[in-house]
Amino acid sequence: MAIQQSGITPLRQKMIDDMTVRRLSDGTQRLYLIACTSFAAYHRKSPEHLGPKDIQAFQLHLVRDKKVAWSTLNIHVCALRFLYGVTLGKDWAIKHIVYAKLPKKLPEVLSLEEVAQFLDCVGNIKHRAMLLVAYAAGLRLMEVACLRVADIDGKRMVIRVQSGKGSKDRYVMLAPALLVLLREYWKVVRPHPWLFPGAVPDQHIAGGTLAKICFKAWQKSGLQKRVTFRTLRHTFATHLLENGTNIRVIQVLLGHRSLNTTATYTHVATSTICATPSPLGLLPPQRAAVPAKHDWRIPGVKETEKTRRAEKPKLRGVKA
Repeated sequence: MAIQQSGITPLRQKMIDDMTVRRLSDGTQRLYLIACTSFAAYHRKSPEHLGPKDIQAFQLHLVRDKKVAWSTLNIHVCALRFLYGVTLGKDWAIKHIVYAKLPKKLPEVLSLEEVAQFLDCVGNIKHRAMLLVAYAAGLRLMEVACLRVADIDGKRMVIRVQSGKGSKDRYVMLAPALLVLLREYWKVVRPHPWLFPGAVPDQHIAGGTLAKICFKAWQKSGLQKRVTFRTLRHTFATHLLENGTNIRVIQVLLGHRSLNTTATYTHVATSTICATPSPLGLLPPQRAAVPAKHDWRIPGVKETEKTRRAEKPKLRGVKA
């Protein structure tokens, strides 16, 4: 669906045409247009009359004044690189419009018990089906929202993911337990053609609605770890890796272009981390154990009533 706006400038229309020809998704086109509009509004000039120094000043404004997240800054960079490199045909665009350094953060992963605790609090069968699909098949939020009834292949036990990230199709496994739940859900709701229809007739459920459903389920579950659709996807991949699934198979299931992206899960999988014993185990047991009688008070620190109650420190999560 092409973006339609009235009274737009020739430059904006040319950028829309360039994005449409390259088959960028509607969501990407909207984000690029918003980013370029904010850039022009900041300088109060058309981008045609602005150059590398103006772009750098705008990036500094985003980082220092607006304090935007890396993902937001990255969208603005991608939009400006497209505008100047493709639409305006500037050779210097790639060299002077630089990306911000990506922060290397490890994904947060749920244990099997935490997944069960999270799902147990979801009583609505539609909500449960959507969340279970995300975990059982490792789908992204919008991939769950855009599923059609015809994408569920009970004979081959696969789910077809159409037009995923990067407009790529792929197949993922369909767990028998998930198929049972989806059949029960279909008997109750009778969805068609979208597996998870939204409030608007003949439209799939909105991504924002899905996110709210997941947020409410997390609040109800009482888990300390934040649970989002991305968390469920990370958990799917990590549990497969811990269960011995080949990392290249996981790459195909997740729809990753690069194996390096999938390799991130080796840093959080217990099968990798816990396979190497700690050097503490090399010490003699009597040296590593907690002494039977020991004064745990810190020299130079004034003793309070709270510190007098116990001779030994209490460690969270460790039972005496």
